[in-house]
This record gives sequence, C-alpha cells and structure tokens, in this order.
Amino acid sequence: MNGSPSHNYRTRLQSSDPAIHDALVGEEKRQQAGIELIPSENYTYPEVLELLGSVFTNKYSEGYPGKRYYGGQKYTDFIEILACERAKKLFRGEHANVQPLSGSAMNQAVYLGLLKPGDTILAMELSHGGHLTHGAPVSHMGTIFNFVRYKSLPDGTLDYHAIAQLAEKHKPQMVLCGYSSYPRDLDYAAFRQIADSVGALAMADISHYGGLVAGNAMANPMDFGFDVITTTTHKSLRGPRGGLIVSKLKHAKAIDKSVFPGLQGGPHMNAVAAIATTLLKAQQPAFKEHCQQVLANAQALAEQFHKHAVTLVTGGTENHLLVINTIVSFDINGHDAQELLDQVGITTNKQVIPDDPLSPARPSGIRIGTPAATTRGMLEPDMMKIADWITDTLNNPNDANHLETISRQVNQFCAQFDVPGL
Repeated sequence: MNGSPSHNYRTRLQSSDPAIHDALVGEEKRQQAGIELIPSENYTYPEVLELLGSVFTNKYSEGYPGKRYYGGQKYTDFIEILACERAKKLFRGEHANVQPLSGSAMNQAVYLGLLKPGDTILAMELSHGGHLTHGAPVSHMGTIFNFVRYKSLPDGTLDYHAIAQLAEKHKPQMVLCGYSSYPRDLDYAAFRQIADSVGALAMADISHYGGLVAGNAMANPMDFGFDVITTTTHKSLRGPRGGLIVSKLKHAKAIDKSVFPGLQGGPHMNAVAAIATTLLKAQQPAFKEHCQQVLANAQALAEQFHKHAVTLVTGGTENHLLVINTIVSFDINGHDAQELLDQVGITTNKQVIPDDPLSPARPSGIRIGTPAATTRGMLEPDMMKIADWITDTLNNPNDANHLETISRQVNQFCAQFDVPGL
C-alpha cells in the first residue's frame, strides 16, 4: 500500500516537518502501549479519521443547508442534513443541530438561545460531578447567568426533594442535569417534574454518556419530555470532537440562531461529515453490544477495587466511570496518583471529590472509565487485571523496580489489543 494517499501524506509530513511527524509517531506508540482510562477519551473510528483529513476541511459553509452565505454547497448541505436526520432518529428528538465546535460552545449556545442574561439555572455542583460549563464561577457562563447548584448526599445519591425545594426557592428558568464525574444514573422523570413545578425548561447534558444513551444502554432524557439534550460527539460516541444539540421543535429557531450567527461562524464540515458517519455507526447492533460491555466493564472494575478495599465515591458505579478517593485509599493525592499511573502506562486524570478539602491542582481523587479500553476489546477479566495494577502501583509509590515490572506487564498486555486506526 505504499502508493496509498495516507502513506504519501505521512511521507510528505516526515519530510516537511519532521518534529511534528515524530510527535505523531510518538503519540501513536503511546496509545498502543498504554491503557487509556480517562472516561472522556476514546478511540474514534478509522472512517472518522479519514473524514477529518478529507477535502471537506477546505469548505466554508456559514449558515444552514439551503441558506448558506457561500456557493458550492451541494455536498456540504447533503452531509449536514443527513447528520441531523440521523441525530433526530438516534436520540428521538424533533430537531438537531450538529454545528457546535465543542461541548462548551454547544452548552453556551443553548443558554444564550433559550434564556436571558441574569436568568437562573439550577445545576449540579462541579465538585459533586457537574461540569465546568454548568455554571462554575470561573466560567464565563457563571458570570452571565445566575447558577444555583445542588449537591449529592454523603452516600453519593441525589435528594430530589431537596432539589425541588431549591427550585421552589429560586424559581429557575432552567433545570439542568448531567455530569462529568458522577458515577450514578439520574432520575429524569424527577428532574422533569421539578422543572414543571416552577415552569422551567428541562435540559440534560449527556456529553459523557451520549453514546450509551444512543446505544440504549442508558435512559434517554428525551423520552421523559426534556426540552433539550446536548452531547459531545467523541467520548462514548466514538466520533470526532464536536457538539450536538437535540431539542423539541419549538426551540429549533432559537437554538439555530444562537449557534450561528450568535456564537460562531462557519462549521467544520469535515467534523460534520464524521458526525454523520458516527451516528450511522451508533445505530448498528454491534454498537449497542459495545455499550453494554462498557457498563459491564465498569462494574467489573468496581468489584475488583472493592476486593482491594479501595474507596470509591458513591461506593460504586451505575455508568461508565468511577472516582477513587486516593487520599483515603492510598494516602496519595490525585495529582501524584495520576503521575504514578502514567509511569506504568495507565492513563487517568486527577479528580476533585464532593466538597474536596484539597485544591483542584492536587485533589483527593482520580477518575477512571471504561469506554476506550472496551473499544480495544478488553473484557471483564481484563478489568480485574487493570484494577490489580492500579492498586499495586499506588500501594508501592517509591519502589522503582516494582513499578518497572508493572510497566512491562502493562505493555505486554496492551500488545494483545489493537487500537482502531493504527
């Protein structure tokens, strides 16, 4: 295949920019040789990589299909319409917008399109599992809108009666649910009822687990009458980096206007094409089986950690992720735990825990998830090995020889599993 376009492009890159070429090769080797456990990361489809590097990158397409500001839109209109139709079918919505350039932009577009500056949004506290875009004070949205935050209980569950009381007190214009580090499922019927009780919109940000919703492994908020859901298109969906908004038809005009021209200019049509292909992949039986395996693997991880007496935030998981309290379990902060695990080829991320007494730079936990490992074909017995390695590593932070042995074991283990696209 030496005459293939991809080979020719790689050769050309090596010649024109050897430093970047070497970094690319290095990253490919890193992904092959290590275990990716950051729950927001995954391995995208080879078809997606092909489309991201396609000639759709060259095309400006400001506006919407049939209403563009540039000519030459025959095929860009086709792929965007197809992507929107597939999104509506997959997430059972009446309207879809596939143009947001990222998850942050998609959430901002919803807030700015459906609300007025100063309006109140009831959302989950960041350290209890919410997301930066859910009104964290350091975010721009946190200064534009009045966010009131609910927390989880000490056992990790949500007190929906208390959330309803907050709604009654603050009369929000929007009730927002969804999470980035909360290891449990949500009661969407309860959230819809809380929103209805104060005449608020109901929004769910399912960015982390959008693929699991698409694969019918987790509940779909649209089935409970939500006004809008947002999801990134990578993570558990395995697509390109981007944002997707699905809503009731009555919100279509406001959301579309908020995305363009309100918040951004031309969409990245290479990503739109890749989103369309991703959404087709997500309709297939194989993807639904994959989603069930993601959940089964997370359960296997949790069970093995319990055997090692590792403390998990909320005590376990009902989705694709777990949060380990590394201070209680190993007397190591999350930053140092992340660095140690990197040394042996296991990639995680430091994570604040509910009401964390430590700083976000050196928090009390790490967050791990199973989408990427599952994509490589790892199953429950493999999760047990991974839990053993994590526990062994964090129990022996100063034993260089032992850590080197674990690193070799991890490398040999990973050689059994292909990385899609490599």
